Amino acid sequence: MRGMKYRRREVCLEGGVRLVMESALSARDRVGVQDFLLLENYNSEAAFIENLRRRYREGLIYTYIGSVLVSVNPYRELEIYSKQNMERHRGVNFYEISPHIRDQCILISGESGAGKTEASKKILQYYTHICPTRNNTQTIRERLLQSNPVLEAFGNAKTLRNDNSSRFGKYMDIQFDYKGAPIGGHILNYLLEKSRVAHQNHGERNFHIFYQLLEGGEEPLLKRLCLEKTTPQHHHYLVKGNCPRVSSISDKNGWKIVRNALSIIGFEEEEIQALMEIVASVLHLGNTQFGEDEEGETHVTTEPPVQFLSQLMGVDALVLKEALTHRKIVAKGEEMISPLSLEQALSARDSMAKAIYGRAFTWLVQKLNQSLAFKDEVYYSSKCSSVIGLLDIYGFEVFQHNSFEQFCINYCNEKLQQLFIELTLKSEQEEYEAEGIVWERVEYFNNKVICELVEEKHKGIIALLDEECLRRGDASDITFLEKLEDTLVGHAHFVTHKMANGKVRKAIGREEFRLLHYAGEVNYNVNGFLDKNNDLLYRHLKEVLCQSDNPVVSQCFHEEELMDQRRPESAVTQFKLSLAKLMDILMSKEPSYVRCIKPNDGKQPGRFDDVLVRHQVKYLGLLENLRVRRAGFAYRRNYEAFLERYKSLCPDTWPNWHGELADGVATLVKHLNFKPEEYKLGRSKIFIRFPRTLFMTEDALQAQKQSIAVTLQTSWRGYRERVKYIQIRHAVIAIQSWWRGVKGRRKARHRRQAADTIRRFIKGFILRNEPRFPDNQYFLDHVRFSFLMKIKRNLPKSVLDKSWPNPPPSLLEASELIRSLCTRNLVNDYCRRIQPEWKKQLEQKVVASEIFKAQKESYPQSVPKLFVASRLETEEINLKVLQTLGHDNKYGIAVTKYDRHGFRARVRQLLLTASSAVLVQEAKIKQRIDYGTLLGISVSSLSDGFFILHVPTADSKQKGDLVLQCDHVIEVVTKLAVMAEKMHNVNISQDSIRFAVARGKEGVIDFIRGSDLRVVKSKNQPTHLMNQRQHPSHEQMI
Repeated sequence: MRGMKYRRREVCLEGGVRLVMESALSARDRVGVQDFLLLENYNSEAAFIENLRRRYREGLIYTYIGSVLVSVNPYRELEIYSKQNMERHRGVNFYEISPHIRDQCILISGESGAGKTEASKKILQYYTHICPTRNNTQTIRERLLQSNPVLEAFGNAKTLRNDNSSRFGKYMDIQFDYKGAPIGGHILNYLLEKSRVAHQNHGERNFHIFYQLLEGGEEPLLKRLCLEKTTPQHHHYLVKGNCPRVSSISDKNGWKIVRNALSIIGFEEEEIQALMEIVASVLHLGNTQFGEDEEGETHVTTEPPVQFLSQLMGVDALVLKEALTHRKIVAKGEEMISPLSLEQALSARDSMAKAIYGRAFTWLVQKLNQSLAFKDEVYYSSKCSSVIGLLDIYGFEVFQHNSFEQFCINYCNEKLQQLFIELTLKSEQEEYEAEGIVWERVEYFNNKVICELVEEKHKGIIALLDEECLRRGDASDITFLEKLEDTLVGHAHFVTHKMANGKVRKAIGREEFRLLHYAGEVNYNVNGFLDKNNDLLYRHLKEVLCQSDNPVVSQCFHEEELMDQRRPESAVTQFKLSLAKLMDILMSKEPSYVRCIKPNDGKQPGRFDDVLVRHQVKYLGLLENLRVRRAGFAYRRNYEAFLERYKSLCPDTWPNWHGELADGVATLVKHLNFKPEEYKLGRSKIFIRFPRTLFMTEDALQAQKQSIAVTLQTSWRGYRERVKYIQIRHAVIAIQSWWRGVKGRRKARHRRQAADTIRRFIKGFILRNEPRFPDNQYFLDHVRFSFLMKIKRNLPKSVLDKSWPNPPPSLLEASELIRSLCTRNLVNDYCRRIQPEWKKQLEQKVVASEIFKAQKESYPQSVPKLFVASRLETEEINLKVLQTLGHDNKYGIAVTKYDRHGFRARVRQLLLTASSAVLVQEAKIKQRIDYGTLLGISVSSLSDGFFILHVPTADSKQKGDLVLQCDHVIEVVTKLAVMAEKMHNVNISQDSIRFAVARGKEGVIDFIRGSDLRVVKSKNQPTHLMNQRQHPSHEQMI
């Protein structure tokens, strides 16, 4: 390439890059060949399609035709565009790695939806990633990338075949410095489809920017543009295709991307505002409608859109309305104004919309070029900089209805095909001459005759079209067709309905002509050819636009146009001239090609439509390209790479060849029995004519690999083991020497340490009773450690285990502290594990201990006995009593009650509830003592079961203190004291207890030790009761 020059490498590639072209040949039955030049039956269209299908099925979307890259749209994201993959392709030549988008001057073409736009994006991403970075190049990188979404928004639209179809051609030059860093860029645009502004086919949309503005524009912006966030159906120019929304397109996100891209590229806020005003003006212009009055004069029927348009464009509303409904004609210096018919007014409106949008698009491209331009003129003029071009242009188009746009597009593809054939043959011839190979004439279809048919002066279709547009009188599309028939009669590649024979005539309409292009036959309908070619805007409308206050419109329409009396060039002539300049650019840059193919119309990944692909292969001229390249030699490789790969097939060249490379290759092909007609040896390369020769060589290599592998493995294993043995032997000797020294030094160090330890221990033992100081510190530490370890091994296992090691004198205090901590820990651990019932039992036992310990003789016998929940079963308590008390009964026990008069013993039941103590006789509640009125409880210090409940004597409900006896006095008193919260109101008397008999009367119970338990009433004192309790030391009765 004449643009950027990268270092070339073909063997010993850095980073582990493999020569995979030849490697892939072994898998050709499964994945096909990655270069169509290696296709055996290269003349077969079926073989060509089958190779594409195999590779597409395996996810291989790229295939070469020599230096041409064929790309099949996968309709899904592939993992081949990672940064790691980009690094693999840095500076690598063809065939060193699998086919891929690469750094070259590239011409991208293909049908709409084939992936041209995506391919150009990937190339730009590759450039911006792989090229070196300088301090001032990051901005250019970002602007190069962000130019794509801006151009897509204003120049792309949804069509029947593609949701993001480019409706213009684009050529971008990317300028690099001598280090390969991008420093600038320039964009050329071709043939914007302006007719889409005013009309779209069913199922298609207008340009993306209209929908993005309505869907994503901010409320303040839309208000300034006199728009609302409404559906596109409210705008006449957006309803023609009846496709306001597309599931695969997010117009709201698209607006955010475009808005951000404009800021990154460097557009000022005022410029963005002016640009959006133009977009809104086109929408308002489309909503402007016309009508006819009774006299047949045309007038505007929708006032608001005109007012909005006047406000946004900065023109007078009255002047604008007049320009939309009248035409100004200048003849011999005089001006005449004539009214327009309704049809002419609608046409003038649409022409104005197309002119405004088309020139705004041109202004946008110029603004992008200003942003991408390299500013250092001195540096720019130096020979150190270089340029790489990228052409993204429409492919050959054949629709059911083909018009002026398809004619221009297919003319462009004819020129590109002519250029391709010329450059392909030229590069082939130059390579043959450089290698000293005789050039053989190649037979191919030269489409120069078709190009001349279109562009020849005076006789070509373009010249005849311009002539008819300039002709005075009733020039029309039909007269243009008649002129073509008169002028081109007898031409082999031109035919009309009138000129055709009976069979062909049925396929051509009366308003159509057929061209026999290099890619096939196409019928063009002449309706609209003259209007689209004229592309004229009435003078009156031009004057209005030249007076606009909008800064972008004022730059697009100049008053000099009004002064120029010359007729502007027609659209097709402008396109022809710009195409000629493009050809000059491409000829100067040695272009390469990317041919994009759409595998199916449904945009479904993995689906391969044979009919559709065959159609595109034909119209892209891929088979013709292949036949031109295969006219000579199918495969060529420099000697070093060829010998490096296949040297193992010849004993004379294996394992190494030490002579000249050419002699080595000659020796190798002689051993392989290559026939003279199968190959040629050049100065630095070998040329192989037939793919089967290469395939046989490759298959022989695959068969030889087994024996080569065994030989290499045997030699390598022997060498590896010898080297390993020598290394191990040296290592063993070194380790042994080192280890003996280490072991000796370690033994001496251990002896010194042992002697020092023994010496310190003995000295510390002698001074063990002295205060701690350095001489006895080691011994004391040892004693402390030993004692602590002894404690660790002999810790008590439970609270009741009172064992503890004897501490040395110096650790007495520490021992007690540790023992206390250990006991506390055992207690805490025991408390954490105790059950709720057992906890309640212990709490009651603690209360009993606090009350009775060392106070009552029968207490020690009660300690091991558990307190029970109740001494009475539910069946033992009268049902009526239970119903009276409800579920409030907490504890019950059988007791003996002594009357206050006569002290007769009565069997009763004592029930303790949550709030009171109740004395029950069968079904009758004899007495209820609320805990709040209970004054105290009295018991004796002996082993009897008496206890007295003291109640207030002033309480009329109470008959006096209760004198009770039971067998479980400790349990009853404890539970009663806890429930009544009278733990501190239990009186334990040594000899006698006084109790209230009735109001003002008092009784006494004397407790006397005796041989057995007896309760007697004093004969002398009626209120005196004596209780004799059996005691071991007293056997007499008092």
